[in-house]
Amino acid sequence: MTISTFCRTGAFALVTALSVLATGAAHAAAPMVKTSAPAYYRMMLGEFEITALSDGTVSLPMHALLTNTTADQVQKILARSYLKSPLETSVNGYLVNTGSKLILIDTGAAGLFGPTLGKLSANLKAAGYQPEQVDEIYITHMHADHVGGLMAGDKLAFPNATVRADKHDADFWLSQENLDKAPAEAKGFFQGAMASLNPYVKANQFKPFDGDTELVPGIKAIAGRGHTPGHSLYAIESNGEKLVLWGDLMHVAAVQFAHPEVTIQFDGDAKAAAALRKNAYAEAAKQGYLVAGAHLPFPGIGRLQADGKGYAWVPVNYSPLR
Repeated sequence: MTISTFCRTGAFALVTALSVLATGAAHAAAPMVKTSAPAYYRMMLGEFEITALSDGTVSLPMHALLTNTTADQVQKILARSYLKSPLETSVNGYLVNTGSKLILIDTGAAGLFGPTLGKLSANLKAAGYQPEQVDEIYITHMHADHVGGLMAGDKLAFPNATVRADKHDADFWLSQENLDKAPAEAKGFFQGAMASLNPYVKANQFKPFDGDTELVPGIKAIAGRGHTPGHSLYAIESNGEKLVLWGDLMHVAAVQFAHPEVTIQFDGDAKAAAALRKNAYAEAAKQGYLVAGAHLPFPGIGRLQADGKGYAWVPVNYSPLR
C-alpha cells in the first residue's frame, strides 16, 4: 500500500468514525415486531384432525372474580406460578375435521369482549380453512366470548353452518322476558347472545338439543349445567382416543386445578358448577384422556393427574406432526 493510498484510506476511516459518532451507531437496531405468529395448533385424534384456534387473550381481575376464596389467597396461589392478577386469560375455540364434517366448537368473542379478542376467524383462515367450509358449530354456552364470533358485522360469519347448543341455554339467554327483568349489569349477556344467535334462528340454521346427545358419529354433547343453564361439554372419540372439550368448566388453571372448590362470579349456579368440575377432574385423571378448556393457556389441551387433594395439569407435548 502506498503512502497516498494509506492516507486516503485513513481519511475515509476517520470520516466513517465521525459519522458513527454523529448517528450513534453504524447500524440502526431492527424495530421490534411485538406480534406472534397466527395462533393455531393442530394435532390428530385417531382419524380426526383437531385444530385449536386462539381468539386472543384478555386481562381479567381474577383476584376479584374468583369466589369461594379470598383475593389475597388467589394472589398467593397465582404467585407460585409466577403469575398475578389481572391475569392474561386465553380464549380458545376448537375445529374438528372428522373427514366428512368440519365442526367448530365455540366461536370466540368477535367485537363483544374488547379489542384484544376477536382473532378466531383470522386464525381459522391461517390454519388453512375458510368460514364457508364450516358445516356445524357447537356452542358450549352463550356467553359473549363463546358466541360473538358467529357474526361478522351484520352478516353470518359462517353462512353454511348449522349452529347447535343446549335448549336450556337458548331458552334462558334468548328470552326477551329474561332480558327485561335482568339487572342492568347483566343485560349485556342477553343482548350479546341475542345479537349472535337470533340471525341463525331467523335463517333456520339453529338446531338446539337437550342434554346428552350424539351430534355426529364420534362427537357427543354432555350436559354440564351450572356455569349456565345449558352449559355443555363435548366428547370427541376416534380410534380409541378421546378428547373432552370443557368449555367454561374452569377458568384459571393455576388456581382451580389445585383448588377445584374455587368458583367464579360468572357461574350461574356456583354449587352445581363446582360439583361438576370435581367429577370431571376425577374422571379425566382416572381415565387419562385428553381435555381442553376455553380459558386454559393456549392451545389449552392436556391431561390431568391427581396431586394430593387437587390435580396437576400436564399440557400436551408439542409436536409439529401428530
